[in-house]
Amino acid sequence: MLSARSLFQEIVDSDDAFQLFCSIAASGESQGGWENARISALVPGSMREMAHKIARHGADEDKHGRIFNALLRRRGLPPVPVPPETDYTMLLERRGIGLPHAKLRREEPLTEQDVVVYLAHSRVTEQRAADQMDMLVTHFGDHPELGRAIRMISNDEDNHLAYCHEELLRLNHLGHGRTIQRVLRESALCEIAVYRDVSLAVMDHMGRLLHWPRAKSAALAAGIHGLHGWERLAGWHRMVSLRMPERRDALGGAPTTAPEFA
Repeated sequence: MLSARSLFQEIVDSDDAFQLFCSIAASGESQGGWENARISALVPGSMREMAHKIARHGADEDKHGRIFNALLRRRGLPPVPVPPETDYTMLLERRGIGLPHAKLRREEPLTEQDVVVYLAHSRVTEQRAADQMDMLVTHFGDHPELGRAIRMISNDEDNHLAYCHEELLRLNHLGHGRTIQRVLRESALCEIAVYRDVSLAVMDHMGRLLHWPRAKSAALAAGIHGLHGWERLAGWHRMVSLRMPERRDALGGAPTTAPEFA
């Protein structure tokens, strides 16, 4: 029977598949860390109070990248190149979602609208990340090799999502509501398409590494298309709603460290 637990167990049990999985995850987290660090340095003067939280967000994602690389080292595995069709972050940028890297490399300050776009995009992608990590905690939170890392990353992703909700609600009250709703909707509809494409690409690579029969690969592809159809019809609404989170000021403190994964 196909299930998220059985599929991930197959990946964990195979050095080749685990190597690709961790390499993709580490690359995406490291990209996110760089983006947030640049945004924190370029926020406009009117939003300087947000710089610390944005930097904390980036520090957390840098930490996640180190954790995935540490999991590889513990198995004696080096990172492998990330196939471009599995690069979620860069594919989103090519679709015009988020702030372009070229803009972030410049030294000129961002505008308030740039920061609103960043937060709205992050609210969508952090929903995806939090949901995925919650699933992994459910099935592998007690795993002797992965459990501590998964629980740590999941807690951080919940903090990131709470931060996005709280800051967007604050900016909504300051008059940015129309922009927030527009960017949330555009980002969500684009993200679900990119997530479908990346999921199909990752499963294709995993299928070859794990020697899946054609029927199994076809069933997984059908499931991915089915999820996309549901998200396109209704599921995207969950990615654009805003509510005050239970975790308030989730990124207000110092970044948590993970010395055991250094």
